[in-house]
Amino acid sequence: MTKLQLLSSLGLGRNCFIRISWGGFRTISSSTAALTAKMSTECYTFGPYKIDPKEVFYSSPLSYAMVNLRPVVPGHVLVCPRREVKRFVDLTVDETSDLWLTAQRVGGGLECHHKASSLTFTIQDGPQSGQTVPHVHIHILPRREGDFERNDEIYDAIDVKEKEMQETLDLDKERKNRSPEEMSREADEYRSLFL
Repeated sequence: MTKLQLLSSLGLGRNCFIRISWGGFRTISSSTAALTAKMSTECYTFGPYKIDPKEVFYSSPLSYAMVNLRPVVPGHVLVCPRREVKRFVDLTVDETSDLWLTAQRVGGGLECHHKASSLTFTIQDGPQSGQTVPHVHIHILPRREGDFERNDEIYDAIDVKEKEMQETLDLDKERKNRSPEEMSREADEYRSLFL
C-alpha cells in the first residue's frame, strides 16, 4: 500500500500528514460500527450537563471531543477532560497531556477536513475569563484567510457565543442555534476522520 493509499483510507488527502511515533502504527481492530456503538454507550458530562453521546466524535482514555452547540466558524469544536475539572491548574499531568494530545489530533484532522490554513486553540479558565461552563475545555477553531476582518475578533465572537450559552442555560430555554440532529450529523462526519 502506498502512502497516498494509506492516507486516503484514513480519510486524509494529499495535503495532510500523519505523525508516526517511535512505537509505529497501532492496529485498529474494531470496526467503525463497533467503535460508534461503544461511544454511544459511554456517559459524557460537561460541567453539570449530560452530553448526548451522538455529539461526541472522538474520545481517548482521559478526554473527549464534541461538536459545539453554537460554533463561531465551521469546525469549531470543544475538547474536554472526561473528569469534571473546573480549572486548568487542577488537571493531573496525565489529563493535561491527554487533553493537549487530543486537541492536537482533532485540530489537525479538522484543519485538513475544512481546508483551513490555521487553527485557534483557546481556553477560558475561570468565570472572569468568560468561561460559562465550569469544566475545562479547549475551543478548537479551524481558520481561513479573511474569516474575520481583524484576526483577534475571533475571541470577541467566542465571548458572545459563551454569553449566549450562559443566558440560555440560566433561563433553561430550548437550544435555538443547532438542533440535536444537526449536531449528531456533524459528529458522525467528524467521527469518520478519526477511525
